[in-house]
Amino acid sequence: MRRSSLRWTIPTFLALQLGLLWIQGAQLHRQNQTLQGLREDVQALADSIENSQSPAADEDDSASVPVSLQANPAHKQTAVLGVEEEQDPAAKELKASRDSAQKAVTEAREAQSKLSFEENARRVEEAKQVQAATGSWQGWAWAALALVALALVARSILRRRA
Repeated sequence: MRRSSLRWTIPTFLALQLGLLWIQGAQLHRQNQTLQGLREDVQALADSIENSQSPAADEDDSASVPVSLQANPAHKQTAVLGVEEEQDPAAKELKASRDSAQKAVTEAREAQSKLSFEENARRVEEAKQVQAATGSWQGWAWAALALVALALVARSILRRRA
């Protein structure tokens, strides 16, 4: 009589353990996906911060040069008038191109931040959907496991009385 109860108990517990391991693996997979998404977000943010700091570093180069090595304003005024006239359109064109580049960078950053907000909202919505789907079957899985355990206990009680 003892042998028959062990014959069903051990496979049942092994099946329960397998089911629990499968649930744990699914949870670990979901956590891994979430962590990978967060890693990508952090990397994108770090790249964005790095890109936003590099133009500021170019603007501050004159502040880091010692005063003794900076160009003397008096030397700039001694330039020949013809050379200034030739450089003036080129300087204006260079300044216009810098301004347009800065404007394009600003617009690109704004668009990227908008896309980032939309992407984050989409990811949150997907995470909610996955969690809702996972939560619905997990409840049924726990209920089934409880029912199996209850059936095993009832069976063992009935066998002892018989």
